[in-house]
Amino acid sequence: MLIKLHNLQCPQNSKHRKKIVGRGVGSGHGRTATRGSKGQKSRSGDGTRRSHFEGGQTPIARRTPKRGFCKNNSHKNRYTIINIKDLNKFHSGSEITLSTLRNAGLISRASKKVKILGVGTLKIPLSVKVDALSKSALSKITKLKNGKVL
Repeated sequence: MLIKLHNLQCPQNSKHRKKIVGRGVGSGHGRTATRGSKGQKSRSGDGTRRSHFEGGQTPIARRTPKRGFCKNNSHKNRYTIINIKDLNKFHSGSEITLSTLRNAGLISRASKKVKILGVGTLKIPLSVKVDALSKSALSKITKLKNGKVL
């Protein structure tokens, strides 16, 4: 006989009754309801623990000493880095500020501080007004005639 979806049947005695626990001693699964005797796993809540649980001893994050003051990264000065070769796209003598760099698409809108590094060469004189400059960038800007750092 060909087996198809419309004539499928379960074999005889293949269906198991669901285990019913905690319904009296006579059921065979009463009293402790198949959880064993006492302990965390026998209680309600399944005895689940967080992944870094260390069996009740003081966790390693609390055992290790904390040193230094500034653990909060919001105190860090985070600069958006721009190389001096990227400034060649501006016109000669223009003033470079945070807003002009944003408008040119060199930095994102979220950038709050900018630092210019001296990678590459600068071909045009510019007036630069940013938060920080490297020594090599400073020398390359001031070396050109009419180049200024404000």
